[in-house]
Amino acid sequence: MQLPEKIRYVGVNDHDIDLFEGQYIVPNGMAYNSYVILDEKAAVMDTVDARFGDEWLAKVREALNGRTADYLVVQHMEPDHSANIARFMEAYPQAQVVATQKAFAMMQQFFGTDYADRRIIAAEGSTLSLGERTLTFVTAPMVHWPEVMLTWDEADGVLFSADAFGKFGALDVEEDWACEARRYYFGIVGKFGVQVQSLLKKAAPLNIRTICPLHGPVLSENLGYYLEKYQIWSSYGVEDEGVMIACASIYGNTLKAANLLAEKLTALGCPKVVVNDLARCDMAEAVEDAFRYGKLVLAASSYNGDVFPFMRTFVEHLTERNYQNRTVALMENGTWAPSALRAMTKMLESSKNLTLLEETVTIRSVVNEDSERAMDALAAALMK
Repeated sequence: MQLPEKIRYVGVNDHDIDLFEGQYIVPNGMAYNSYVILDEKAAVMDTVDARFGDEWLAKVREALNGRTADYLVVQHMEPDHSANIARFMEAYPQAQVVATQKAFAMMQQFFGTDYADRRIIAAEGSTLSLGERTLTFVTAPMVHWPEVMLTWDEADGVLFSADAFGKFGALDVEEDWACEARRYYFGIVGKFGVQVQSLLKKAAPLNIRTICPLHGPVLSENLGYYLEKYQIWSSYGVEDEGVMIACASIYGNTLKAANLLAEKLTALGCPKVVVNDLARCDMAEAVEDAFRYGKLVLAASSYNGDVFPFMRTFVEHLTERNYQNRTVALMENGTWAPSALRAMTKMLESSKNLTLLEETVTIRSVVNEDSERAMDALAAALMK
């Protein structure tokens, strides 16, 4: 971990967690990051999850090496980062807490106090001098909570980025950054692309040399790569050319049709085809793929005059995250009264900038010659 001399990492790794935020599978655990800045004054950047309070406080004490903490900077009030505020303030009675006005209102809710006699209210562009270095606060409302702020340390070129540029996974596990950062972004921040774009504009003039997020590794090399990814993701741009097929099948016939369509697309030269069985895959992975590729096929069985529930859930995940700027194709299956196509179309009505292909496929129980011809036409349309 490459950090400037005066900054210490005091975060923790969590391998006991089953579901992050109660819904996201994290097979490689989770990191809750916290940092200590040592100057004439010492500032601690955020806390960690409640279950790791003892470990974190011990690391803070070790980093301070006999000094006291002067400030606790709270960038984000989500409990995985704020749970130990009260414990810290008790352990360091001389310290002041620095946060936005909205964050202090949340502290009142979580801890029964807003630290009125020990607080410094941060606002856009306000500063805090630690001695040689001055921290500048950058508000980032709804990235992804309303009280969020980032902290800019110009002396070291460090941007403490709150949840921005974070990822799933503990820091003692080697894994590709982009896959878990993408799944994290679209699962947790994806709805707030406009707000992330605003934040990127604020960050553009800064000479950033290191990004210190609250989850995932410290980023200090090839920063253009990470900034480009966030630019694409937050503008709902297409990251990779290809087709993602999302399938919700009851007895497997719709899944067979989805795989057949994938074979046809591959034969036509499609650069990448991904099939997700929504009943069995990690739903967050499927959402990630839908935002990654430029074209999406929804293939679903009809169910109760509507659409199979796994597909309804998937489309709801997309629409609540402002899914847009994509080409979408529809396939349905129904033995006596196909209804999935109608249901999926209605669910997508409010989405912006979606191209819904006229070519559709209706399967009556299993693929026959007629439905396979419709699949050929759909594959050709997707390749245009």
